[in-house]
Amino acid sequence: MKKSFDDKVRERLRHRERRQDIERRMRKKRSEDMQVLEEVFDKTTLMTIYSLMNKGYIQDIFGALRSGKESKLYWGRDTGNIDIALKIYLTTSSEFKKGMQKYIDADRRFQQIDRSTKSLIYLWARKEFDNLKDAQESGVNVPKRIAIEKNILIMEFIGENGVPAPLLRESNLKDPERTFNQLIENITKLYGQARLVHGDLSEYNIMIWKNKVVIFDLSQAVRLEHPMAEHFLKRDLSNIIKYFTNTGIQIPEPDELYRQVVGENAD
Repeated sequence: MKKSFDDKVRERLRHRERRQDIERRMRKKRSEDMQVLEEVFDKTTLMTIYSLMNKGYIQDIFGALRSGKESKLYWGRDTGNIDIALKIYLTTSSEFKKGMQKYIDADRRFQQIDRSTKSLIYLWARKEFDNLKDAQESGVNVPKRIAIEKNILIMEFIGENGVPAPLLRESNLKDPERTFNQLIENITKLYGQARLVHGDLSEYNIMIWKNKVVIFDLSQAVRLEHPMAEHFLKRDLSNIIKYFTNTGIQIPEPDELYRQVVGENAD
């Protein structure tokens, strides 16, 4: 049944009111934060934010923290005045399918769905939400998941007063050997207990907070059954070895480190 002209007008007015409400509740750190409003906050995303606000997950949204090809990360607060991180996947990202195809292929979670970009992004966000759950329950130090709706993932904010914890690459490590061992312990738990491989691990998606490593960006993490899981794990370990090589600590050979992580599952 087609909508009448009056219905369409009322719908547009409701949408405008909700958009204005969200914009009022966004707090600008810098004027350029708002220049990406049209790119990030399309109609669907605005409606999703409005829904999450009504459910009490979001009170305010502040400035952008990090930006990528597929998503942008924002700092916000919930109705209890607790800091939160909002990861908003871009539903208009033309790079999504191209960059993520190798992670999607052979993943049974993506086999029975509409392959439109928007549908994939919604499932991709859900995948990260589920991966965070499995990782956290396995003792891996990751941001705690809070809520997921369509293309918006809400997580624990790692940092303080809107300042995110430094990335590994930004940190001046007092005890690099301790940090390296912590990281390998987390990778081992991710593999052995959560049965996941991060797939894109590097000094760019590891934070250091309160003398502990925090692994984030688990959207592309794959199950051990994925045909490229072994390749992804070896690449993750290679990235970590490469980064810590210049810290002056003794690092196992790649094959030895791989066997240490996979344990009795190694060939």
